Amino acid sequence: MKLQPHHPWPQTLEEAIAIQEELRHQVIIEDKLQLPIKYVAGVDMGFAENGTISRAAVAVLSFPDLQLVETSVAYRPTSFPYIPGFLSFREIPAVLDALEKIKIIPEMILCDGQGIAHPRRLGIASHLGVILDMTTIGVAKSLLIGKHQELPEIKGSWQPLIHQGETIGAVLRSRTGVKPLYVSSGHRISLTTAIDYVLRCTPKYRLPETTRIADKIASARTMGGEVVG
Repeated sequence: MKLQPHHPWPQTLEEAIAIQEELRHQVIIEDKLQLPIKYVAGVDMGFAENGTISRAAVAVLSFPDLQLVETSVAYRPTSFPYIPGFLSFREIPAVLDALEKIKIIPEMILCDGQGIAHPRRLGIASHLGVILDMTTIGVAKSLLIGKHQELPEIKGSWQPLIHQGETIGAVLRSRTGVKPLYVSSGHRISLTTAIDYVLRCTPKYRLPETTRIADKIASARTMGGEVVG
């Protein structure tokens, strides 16, 4: 996958904030999808050597049947500290390395993290989407910001996620009786369309197949000398 040119990676928190404030205005939360959707991808992150090595896995699945068609794993030295609200600067460099290895280009990427449901409206899904100019969705396992009404237990139920009077995402029941997911637009997709695709990628388990498979791949692979960067 050929990557778009993008901003330099920051060395300080002040530089990271400046990048977020600039890129947030480039995020599109309307449906600008590349149709038809034939392939969807999930990315998962892990860390080795006490956090000094970043590990990224990509799983590409056919859509709508969700069959695994390609995977990649990449490692690189971790170059940004763990700071809530700035995880994209820690994780995206290795994700880009893994995406660069794939040959089948997905029309959509589901990220294990936030889209615009973020204090500066630029979580990892939005940040990655702007860099790639691709459709991305944030599918987080935990709440970062916002409040919502009580959610019914039935699969498919959702409530708007509100922050400072703005709808920034949705809390979604992806499986009856289990903890919800927190879905938000990443880039080039509306919230309602994002919810629809997340549910279509989540036929059985709590997590979308994209995320679930990418996590298994990342957990099953060892470094094997593949450190890059």
